Amino acid sequence: GDQNVSTATSVRQQHGHDESMHSCAPPDAVVWPQSVGQVQELAALCYRCRVPMVPFGTGTGLEGGVNAVQGGVCFDLSRMDTITELSLEDFSVVVEPGVTRKALNRHLHGTGLWFPVGTVGARALGSSWGR
Repeated sequence: GDQNVSTATSVRQQHGHDESMHSCAPPDAVVWPQSVGQVQELAALCYRCRVPMVPFGTGTGLEGGVNAVQGGVCFDLSRMDTITELSLEDFSVVVEPGVTRKALNRHLHGTGLWFPVGTVGARALGSSWGR
């Protein structure tokens, strides 16, 4: 529906750049899928029509990865923000792609765990989660 798709210039420009020094390259449209099934359907449609897909999280990247240099559809995953599983025993959590680090830490509050900035790979996660 209209609340999940936009071709407005301001929305497209917002989704066409991140925190990098690269100039804005907006997508042709922005969509807000809210489930894995919707992402799959949108991806299949884009693939069939040969339309580039650009994933968008929070727009804080430094690499210019959200720039739609060939146009296409931006998949804003921010509405997929559910934490689906937490295992305190093995320090693992399953989240949807729209879960931010701050939201995860709010969820973990009181467990003795937190997710710090700058962790990469399982080794770093395993060694830095405990307080």
